[in-house]
Amino acid sequence: MIDLYYWTTPNGHKITLFLEETGTPYKLIPININKGEQFKADFLAVSPNNRIPALVDHAPAGGGKPISVFESGAMLVYLAEKTGKFLPKDGAARADTMQWLFWQMGGLGPMSGQNNHFSNYAVEKLHYAMDRYRNEVNRLYGVMDRRLADRPFLAGEYSIADMASYPWVVPHERQGQKIADFPNLKRWLDAIAARPATVRAYDIVQKVNPGHGGIRTAEERAIMFGQTAASVAAAAKAAQ
Repeated sequence: MIDLYYWTTPNGHKITLFLEETGTPYKLIPININKGEQFKADFLAVSPNNRIPALVDHAPAGGGKPISVFESGAMLVYLAEKTGKFLPKDGAARADTMQWLFWQMGGLGPMSGQNNHFSNYAVEKLHYAMDRYRNEVNRLYGVMDRRLADRPFLAGEYSIADMASYPWVVPHERQGQKIADFPNLKRWLDAIAARPATVRAYDIVQKVNPGHGGIRTAEERAIMFGQTAASVAAAAKAAQ
């Protein structure tokens, strides 16, 4: 059984997409990041970076003690290797999948996150930052669109690279992007959205976080933004 520490964010969706695709049994443990639950000691024991998602595998391959994994990309690789699905075992196909997974982790996700922050959450509207990140997300969409011109998915077959990228493209309107400008990307997006496992994964949002949305209060803003090592340590102590 997998314990999945989850919240309704793009990185959280990556893992529910995989688990639903493979039918892997899992227990969902919501971590409400707007309320600061990511600073509790029991969660920090699993995810020392106090970020979701994270998992604990109580039945690792080969037996032994439970294994905990944090960082969504590492989690996808771990689960793919455990199940033998959505990640080729070797050769060019594996390298292709891994490079597009790392592309998402190092580019599409962080740039989209910064774009969302400066465009939608920053109190001071810094137009340089807003333009910088919106344009970079636009460039990355172009990279995906060209890649998908002659193949259905990023690495050919549907893989963890697609599961990693898809949740970051779903909110394209919030990212200030016109998906119609990227026809290959739109076709890819629609194809993944139609998969039954994708529907199940996103249905979880309404069960876990019916009021799914952004930062609503000053308290939530203080929890989510501007944390330092000292403030995280204090929050963790207060949450014990």
